[in-house]
Order: sequence, then C-alpha cells, then structure tokens
Amino acid sequence: MNNQAVSSNKPSAAFVGASWAALLLGVVAFMAGLWNAGMQLNEKGYYFAVLVLGLYAAISLQKSVRDRLEGIPVTAIYYGISWVALLIAVGLLGVGLFNATLQLSEKGFYAMAFALALFGAIAVQKNTRDNLGSDEAPRTERKRDKGPTLVPQDGTKPAEVQELMANNR
Repeated sequence: MNNQAVSSNKPSAAFVGASWAALLLGVVAFMAGLWNAGMQLNEKGYYFAVLVLGLYAAISLQKSVRDRLEGIPVTAIYYGISWVALLIAVGLLGVGLFNATLQLSEKGFYAMAFALALFGAIAVQKNTRDNLGSDEAPRTERKRDKGPTLVPQDGTKPAEVQELMANNR
C-alpha cells in the first residue's frame, strides 16, 4: 500500500485544447498522407495498423506509469507489454519507412505525424486523468491506497467482501 501524496492539478483549458489539437493534427495528417500516397492498399493498411498500435500502446503505457506513481497496483507483465508494444510500433514504423520507396521528405512527414499523434494521445490521456482526479478530490492533495472501498449492497459483511476480492485476483 502506497500512501504517497498525489497532487491533482487540473490542466488549463489551453493545454487541453493544445493536446487535442496535437492528437487530431497528427492523426489527420498521417491519414491524409496515406490517402494521397501512391502505395498499394496493403502498404496503407500496414501504416494504419502501426498508427493504431502506437496510439493504443502509448496510452496504455502512460496509464501504467501514472498508476504506478499513484500507488495503484499494475502487474509487471502489463507494464512490460505496454513498453514492448510501443517499441514494436515505433520499430515497425521505422523499418517500414526505411524500406519504403518514398522520398526522404515523405518519410520525414510520416515520422513527424506519427510522433505528433503519439504525443497528443499521451497528453489527452494525462489531461483526462488529471480532470478525473480533480473531480474526485477538490483539494490540492489526496491520498491513494490500494483502491476504492467496496460498500456491500446485499448484506455481506466487509470481511466477506475482502475475501471475495482476494479470490477474484
């Protein structure tokens, strides 16, 4: 149990807007590049799948890192898989662009749009988490422990609830 104090600073509207703009601009630019590219459909599908994997992995990794910092249990395997998935997405994009028959400026465009989309996704997830945290506790500091306290609705005793929780892990 980690009772580390976690500050919950609500992000400014400007930062939230800039984060969404970065995410949308990165994704839209990447997709517009794919739409206009003279590639075969399977190549476009490859780059689209890499983008989706990268976005999901970046968000998952950001959440895992944040959970660990706040003392919320995260399994080592999930944390590791999040890192591996992000590295695989970046690696696949790099290998794909290195071997692509594109001009160097096009390769740079895809790499920068991908990086912008990843940054935007991480920032949007952070803002969502910070807004949720500021709604939970309006104070500037709050304590985190193992998780929410369960209140039994069916007359079960708290000890039985703890036993059920332990058996479901």
